Amino acid sequence: MAELRSAIFIDQLQPQTMCYLGTWIRGRLPRSGVAAAVIEISPGLDIEPLTDVAIKHTRLEPGILVVERQFGYLEFHSRSTAAVRSAIHAVLEALGATVADATPPAILASKLISRLDHQHAFLINRNKLGSMALPGESLYVLETQPASYAILAVNEAEKAARIKVVDYRMIGATGRVYVTGDESEVRAAGEAATAALEAIR
Repeated sequence: MAELRSAIFIDQLQPQTMCYLGTWIRGRLPRSGVAAAVIEISPGLDIEPLTDVAIKHTRLEPGILVVERQFGYLEFHSRSTAAVRSAIHAVLEALGATVADATPPAILASKLISRLDHQHAFLINRNKLGSMALPGESLYVLETQPASYAILAVNEAEKAARIKVVDYRMIGATGRVYVTGDESEVRAAGEAATAALEAIR
C-alpha cells in the first residue's frame, strides 16, 4: 500500500517560486498566482495511477511527474482553486487516505548567514537555477523532509518578504531552500517558511 508523504495545497504560486519551477519541469508551465498541488508518495511508481486519477477528474495542468528512486512526485496547477482542491481530494480518495495521513514535515536545518563573503556567494551560484546570491547579502537556508515541502516553504517565504529565490530542491531524500536579500527581509522570510511547515505538524 502506498505511503502518503505529502499532499500540499498552494493557494497562489509566487512569481519566483513559479519561475524556478519553469527552469526544469517538463510538463505544463504554471503562471504566477495560480493554485497548485504537490503529492509525494512511496513507493514511487504508485504516482502513475494517481496521476491518471487527477488528470481525468477535472480540468487542470500537470507540471511534474517524477519517479525518483523510492519516491514519486506529482505537481498540477490551475487558475481554479476549486479544481485543484477537488483533484487533491480525488487522489486522496483513490489512496484511501486523508491529508492528516501525510508525513508531517521535519525541519532538519534552518540557518541565517549574515553578509555573505564573495567566495561563499560564488560557490552557491555554481549550483543554482534561480537568482544570483551576491556578496554582502544575507542568506537563509532550510532543509526539510519529506522533500516536497520545500516548495511550500519557499512560496510562503516569498509571500512574506522581499527576497531572492536562489535555489530550492523539492525532490529526493530531503528538500532544500536558499533565499537571499537584506537581513531583516531574509529573517522574515525564514520565519514565514518555518511557520508554514510547523503549522502542518
